[in-house]
Amino acid sequence: MKPFLALAALACLSAPVLASPQLAQQKACVACHAADKKILGPSFKDIAAKYAGQKDAVDKLAQKVIKGGVGVWGQVPMPANSSVSEAEAKTLVQWILTHK
Repeated sequence: MKPFLALAALACLSAPVLASPQLAQQKACVACHAADKKILGPSFKDIAAKYAGQKDAVDKLAQKVIKGGVGVWGQVPMPANSSVSEAEAKTLVQWILTHK
């Protein structure tokens, strides 16, 4: 029974992070972005439209989430968010890209 518990605990630790409005809230994305309207940054819907069909969008945008950036959507900078792991950033971006 003990090996089973160890495997169950390991499975929980390695389970993928599920993107959701709650994760976007927890990581402060919604302070500057909304699903369908511009706040300080573009809406999730606008981001999804701009990057639709781009094969490298998840990796490129995940790095923007972590490191920040400026210039793509104007001169308002997106600050770096070092509290977001690479896995969380990729999961958030994948979720953002589903907005239509």
